[in-house]
Amino acid sequence: MNSLEKQKKRFIVCSLAVPMALLIGFVVFPAFDLIRMSFTNWDGYSKTYDAIGFDNYTAMFRNRDLWLSLRNNAVYFFGHLIFIPIELMFAVLLTSRLRAAKFYKTMVFMPYIINGVAISYAFSYFFSPINGAFDEILTVFHLENLIRNWLSDPKIVNFVLTVVSLWRFSGYHVILFMAALQSLPQDVQEAARVDGANAWQMFRYIQIPAIMLMVDFVLFDNIRGALQVFDIPYVMTSGGPGYASSTFTLYTIDTAFKYSNFGLASTMAVAIMIMIVVIYLIQNKIIHGIILKGGRK
Repeated sequence: MNSLEKQKKRFIVCSLAVPMALLIGFVVFPAFDLIRMSFTNWDGYSKTYDAIGFDNYTAMFRNRDLWLSLRNNAVYFFGHLIFIPIELMFAVLLTSRLRAAKFYKTMVFMPYIINGVAISYAFSYFFSPINGAFDEILTVFHLENLIRNWLSDPKIVNFVLTVVSLWRFSGYHVILFMAALQSLPQDVQEAARVDGANAWQMFRYIQIPAIMLMVDFVLFDNIRGALQVFDIPYVMTSGGPGYASSTFTLYTIDTAFKYSNFGLASTMAVAIMIMIVVIYLIQNKIIHGIILKGGRK
């Protein structure tokens, strides 16, 4: 037994050695290097640079365009957050005995596996003011008064882009919820039905608590995705008009590669990592508090 235990430990260590080396080499070390770079004025190509302390952080907080970009990220965040319960309801519906469920599952997941750039280009033509399909649809239904400059009006452009983002990523969340729901023990659900639990009680007191790990993951994915959204605004509007549809990541990339300020861009990258962690912790605490409060009732 002792020899067997040693072999097991040796196998575990050997199995973890390569992943840990990759994690340290491609995640941990670059993260520390990023933090170090955020205290410099490196332009991205010079061999030398100067340490400038917290000047980049001060400049970041004073940058109005960056705050505007972060506000645009908030539109994606709250749009996807509000849609999560709907995704969960779709998952419950598709895991029930529904006709053509496999077809619906395929249709729901299909947008996620399509290339994001291709989707962005397709929707650019869909919302185009020149022979755009969406305006044509409104015209067919005699709703011409609703036609707008969907991708150039600062008041609505971020909501339009958020709808595109929802169309692309919601199916992914639905599939994740379905996988979690299908892993629930059937005997527990059957016992609840025998005890007289209706569909809402099953959903609220059995299914939701049992898939909280997946709910946590989807919440985290929402934060990460909302703060790091790039391809949709970049392809469809290039962050315009002005900075009306720019996002934090898009502004960070422009700062690094367009304005050759890798020091300030590194500061923004550090800030976005901190924001993801902080917002997740706050959101997680609020959601769990609501669930526990509802459970006591």
